[in-house]
Amino acid sequence: MTDPRTTPLYDRHAALGASFTDFGGWSMPVRYTSDLAEHHAVRTTAGLFDISHMALFGVAGPEREAFLAYALAFDPTAVKLSRAKYTMILAPDGGIIDDLIVTRNAENQFLIVANAGNRDAVRTALQERLVDFDAVLVELEDSLIAVQGPRAREILQQTVGLVHDEALAMGHTLETLPYYAAMGMRFGDSAVLVSRTGYTGEDGFEISVDPGLAGALWDALLVAGEPLGLVPAGLASRDTLRLEAGMPLYGHELTRHVIPAQAGLGRVVPLRTKTVDFVGRSALESVVATDAPVLVGLVSDGKRAGRAGYAVFDGDDRIGEITSGALSPTLGHPIAMAFVAPRASEPGTELTIDVRGTRIPATVTALPFYRRAQ
Repeated sequence: MTDPRTTPLYDRHAALGASFTDFGGWSMPVRYTSDLAEHHAVRTTAGLFDISHMALFGVAGPEREAFLAYALAFDPTAVKLSRAKYTMILAPDGGIIDDLIVTRNAENQFLIVANAGNRDAVRTALQERLVDFDAVLVELEDSLIAVQGPRAREILQQTVGLVHDEALAMGHTLETLPYYAAMGMRFGDSAVLVSRTGYTGEDGFEISVDPGLAGALWDALLVAGEPLGLVPAGLASRDTLRLEAGMPLYGHELTRHVIPAQAGLGRVVPLRTKTVDFVGRSALESVVATDAPVLVGLVSDGKRAGRAGYAVFDGDDRIGEITSGALSPTLGHPIAMAFVAPRASEPGTELTIDVRGTRIPATVTALPFYRRAQ
């Protein structure tokens, strides 16, 4: 068994007192002080995350768009320069290999961000699908740092060394950068890509930076953000933040045995675009699984939260299973996502969760549980 990989920021995390966990083959900070403190900081001020474990792939070449239209459930012609899109890479049977963010980060190039635990599966699928196309796939080694929270933009604006460069900005500034868009900036002598994306339900930015500069950028962000309430935050708070925001996690809400429509993500798949013939399309078009479980939100009273794997009942009938659950730090009551039978999926439906042998009442609710103020 090999030791987990470490990011270029590992020593800084250790110096800050982080506790670590193995996540997707990487030794990642799970918390620095407390899960609750880090969660609340992101909701009220800002949190600083190391997400360098994520997999990055660059796609270029004359047939880059044709390749991506085939390899992913994705229409690249609909993505303008600097814009990003949430999409998926599917197996031929329509199951989800991974969910991705794809950015047109140059006129002739796309950037794919995949989940750490699916790095090998995504790389293999992309390489296999590349064979018939005049395109180039490159695995990138850049580090990724995220600043998430209502004061995220202010922190970036005050970070010493992170400067606007008109030649890299693709027509944007930090003030005008739309959600799910990216711009180039400069940090020191190096170009960085700043994307207005995140996995917390708050406004925020994810910065792709050369690994050799990741430590300096992390330090500069902490210095700029400390007076504004920025704190380093780990995977535990990231998980409760994304759960409140109703964002799926691969291995929980998304798997090879789930098709996008079951997870409420049918809108992501370009089935209406007849010119896009992606891997998995024919399977999705032929699937008529009217009784297949669907993803719902569940809310409960009290403090006892259902966790992944706990059974969900409608009366005496077991009709589903929780995929993610926690006591919501923001809302103050238990929340969960679960796959349940379609007949029990309407908001307002009363169900129960088996929490260690005790049936806890739960009500089906529309996702997300939390939506930030605009």
